[in-house]
Amino acid sequence: MIEHLSISSLGVIDRAELELTPGFNVVTGETGAGKTMVVTAFGLLLGHRGSPAAVRRGAERASVDAELEVPAGHPARVRAAEAGVLDEADAESAEEPFLMGRSVSAKGRSRATAAGRGVPVSTLGEIGEQLVTVHGQADQLRLKSASAQRAALDAYAGPEFAAALRAYQDDFARFRELAAELEEITTNELERRREAEHLQQALEQIDEADPQPGEDAQLRAESMRLENLESLRDAARTAQAAVAGGDAALADEAPSAVALVEDASQALVPVTDQDPELEEIGRQLSEVSTLLTDAGNQLGVYAAGLDESGPERLAEVHARRAELDRLMRLYGTEITDVLQWAEESRARLDSLQGDAGRIEELSEQVKEMEASLWSQAGALREKRQEAGDALAAAVGEELAALAMPNARLLADVTPLESLTRHGADQAALLLAPHAGADPAPLGRGASGGELSRVMLALEVVLSEHAPASTFIFDEVDAGVGGKAAVQIGRRLAKLAQHAQVICVTHLPQVAAYADNHIRVFKDPEASGQSDGVTASDVRSLTDDERVGELARMLAGHEDSVSARAHADELLRQAAEEHPASAQSSATPIPER
Repeated sequence: MIEHLSISSLGVIDRAELELTPGFNVVTGETGAGKTMVVTAFGLLLGHRGSPAAVRRGAERASVDAELEVPAGHPARVRAAEAGVLDEADAESAEEPFLMGRSVSAKGRSRATAAGRGVPVSTLGEIGEQLVTVHGQADQLRLKSASAQRAALDAYAGPEFAAALRAYQDDFARFRELAAELEEITTNELERRREAEHLQQALEQIDEADPQPGEDAQLRAESMRLENLESLRDAARTAQAAVAGGDAALADEAPSAVALVEDASQALVPVTDQDPELEEIGRQLSEVSTLLTDAGNQLGVYAAGLDESGPERLAEVHARRAELDRLMRLYGTEITDVLQWAEESRARLDSLQGDAGRIEELSEQVKEMEASLWSQAGALREKRQEAGDALAAAVGEELAALAMPNARLLADVTPLESLTRHGADQAALLLAPHAGADPAPLGRGASGGELSRVMLALEVVLSEHAPASTFIFDEVDAGVGGKAAVQIGRRLAKLAQHAQVICVTHLPQVAAYADNHIRVFKDPEASGQSDGVTASDVRSLTDDERVGELARMLAGHEDSVSARAHADELLRQAAEEHPASAQSSATPIPER
């Protein structure tokens, strides 16, 4: 719902702030006052082309900004999130108003914003069309496309149809999956056989090599040790000699670490009972001596073990590493990658080797599901046609009241030769605007005013089934008057029970039904400036001002006593018919 609209330097409007309300908002004013600019402002927010000619003379740019109430999770918020102007949290929240803006410079440059961020004009239009529906003399944006007409008809068909359609669509999605799998298997049978043969050979090579997790790292460490046997052996023996001592003949010249520590320990033995601290140090030296003795023994064992290794083992390690390297070049950078590839490939091979049985199974499933879908589609077609007939009858009643008694709306549900996500038929709404006229698609063969009334009738009938946020009607009452005008006002008020309605009108019978009456005024002071530029103001009317405006619309004079009495009568009549949505007039309404 649009809560606030700000217009700046657009045509005759210098600056205007419109406070819009839920329900029925009506816009009136004298010819040339600038009502068209109000509709143009809404059009700019919906991504319509912005003409430099619409910029007020002497201004650099025209701008329109709107503040809207948009529920959490609304498709407009979702589209804004997809465009990157809202994060997911904001898309699922309605704490802050949703802002939309558009400006057009005198040089023809256009700028659009959504939620305070710049967006392409097309994106602004995509967001706006989720929020606002325009029915104007030149543009009938809603229900023109085949998909929109089908969606409207499906919504009118009711919850039972919606449940059947959901079930059909679930089955159709599964059918498409199975059919795609069957086609992939049958059309690529040769390639799949080749793939199976390749996988079989690769898995045989891996199984023959039988790589083990971590084996490549172990072999790399062993190879390095075998390639440096002499240096490792010399280092181990030198270390052993330093720790535990070498030949006895050299012992006096090069005492071992074990001997030195043992000497230190023995030196403390006589005095350890005299000082606990020395006793602790002596215990530590004894532990060090034991550790050094163990280290010396291990160095000896290590050196002896190196003596047992030879070139034969090194050749074996090199051969094994080469075998594993070949597997890793083909199937992964690590042994674990090779093993994972093998596991996944075995599952794929099992699938490929089961093609024959799978083809038979899939063929049977696809055949059964297709037959079921055709049956469901037939049932959907019957329900669509029933809904179409009911919709046409309801719209026909509305059109008769809207001074189009000979107009006929038809719902044409035509079978298709193939299944689609929405069934096996194509739905279209056709209009015969006059007696003897052939039914034609909506938008053809009818004047702008007639088409506006047709769309009003449709929206009134559909509103309880598929309500929209905001409807804008531009001169929906063109070419009518009297009782038909009253009927238009009634139906706009009825539509406003389910959505916000904004209507530009010349007829007081329509304006009387509004909840919020907005007038576009010519500003005589601003218009009389030396530059000769006409200026207009836009504001909501008080109750007394509203009576005067209706009197002006009736007789051309706001102060005409008879016209004001007639205006007051119109307001009382509207209030009696729609007490919850009509404003009261300045004159008290007597009891009846």
